[in-house]
Amino acid sequence: MRRTGFTHTALAALLTLGAGLAAGAAPASAHDTRPEKAPASAGLLTAMQRDLHLTKTQAEQRLAAEQRATAAEPKAREAAGSSLGGTWFDATAGTLAVGLTPDATEATVRAVRATGAAVRTVGHTARELAAAQTRLDKLSAPAGVAGWHVDPQASTVVVDVVASERADNDVRRFVSQAHRAGPVTVRPIATAPRTFAAGTVGGDPFYTGNVRCSIGFSVYGGFITAGHCDQHTGAVYGWDRSYVGNFQGSSFPDNDYAWVNVGSGWWTVPVVLGWGTVSDQLVRGSNVAPVGSSVCRSGSTTHWHCGTVLAMNETVNYSQGAVHQMTKTSVCAEPGDSGGSFISGDQAQGVTSGGWGNCSSGGETWFQPVNEILNRYGLTLHTA
Repeated sequence: MRRTGFTHTALAALLTLGAGLAAGAAPASAHDTRPEKAPASAGLLTAMQRDLHLTKTQAEQRLAAEQRATAAEPKAREAAGSSLGGTWFDATAGTLAVGLTPDATEATVRAVRATGAAVRTVGHTARELAAAQTRLDKLSAPAGVAGWHVDPQASTVVVDVVASERADNDVRRFVSQAHRAGPVTVRPIATAPRTFAAGTVGGDPFYTGNVRCSIGFSVYGGFITAGHCDQHTGAVYGWDRSYVGNFQGSSFPDNDYAWVNVGSGWWTVPVVLGWGTVSDQLVRGSNVAPVGSSVCRSGSTTHWHCGTVLAMNETVNYSQGAVHQMTKTSVCAEPGDSGGSFISGDQAQGVTSGGWGNCSSGGETWFQPVNEILNRYGLTLHTA
């Protein structure tokens, strides 16, 4: 069975049994050059049109603009120096925006603009905001506090509090302590976040113990996924219930990442699958998309959905414990999507962790950034 052509559509990203995709497993040449136009499958463009309410041309233009912004962001940060207040993608202007504090010199402003970025004035430096968030990370948050993150555009640390819990004494105490930590804004939200693992369903992409999750991205020797998917039973099985491999490392809470080795006739390919409804998307790297960029998610329950990056380095307070340095998005997800791929254009972004809401009424979802996982385990992303 594991030697036949692969036709099942329930793998979240990259794992295949068939010979039909074997050619995609070859690593990219060191001399390959990326096209100027941001590459995107027809399926990714379709999902962006549906979820971001764009035309096909607008989706293509946005991906190209985001690609330019992603490339410019490291140089813009360096040019901003100590006056840096943060960076984000301005979807209206179609360019990278860099926040600078009022003490920025004219030379600094010119240097930032020379990278192609637009300059915005903000009240606090990125270092000040990060320090405030670090102070919050040292506090013990009650269940009514959903999480906190730096908002570079508003130049504040946003603390999300479940609206129905705002009067709780522990929540009030935490909020009071948070305001003493630095520039903080409290935002009420409807629901606390939860992870998106699910009970076993036959024919789904992989399962371990009594939990179903989605595959994230291919690495040489295996794949990465969410840490909370590891039930500490060791073995991982594929959609056909055949043995795939074992968890080689995982972390949850504090982080939410894991990796699984593959063997027994399975191998990996550098694609995010389209589930038979959209085209597959090749993975060509892992450049980080700025806040405000479009991002799409693939998972075994709800398949393809798109949205935007809302925040980075957020602390998410799950019932199992806090998870740090997560990226927040406007993309929906549901149980079983955990571990699945987040991708911007052809650049891997991270693996699905959890969130609130669903894909009928909407919601928000967090992902664990992919580069942190690769660095933690010394893994190499499998790229086309």
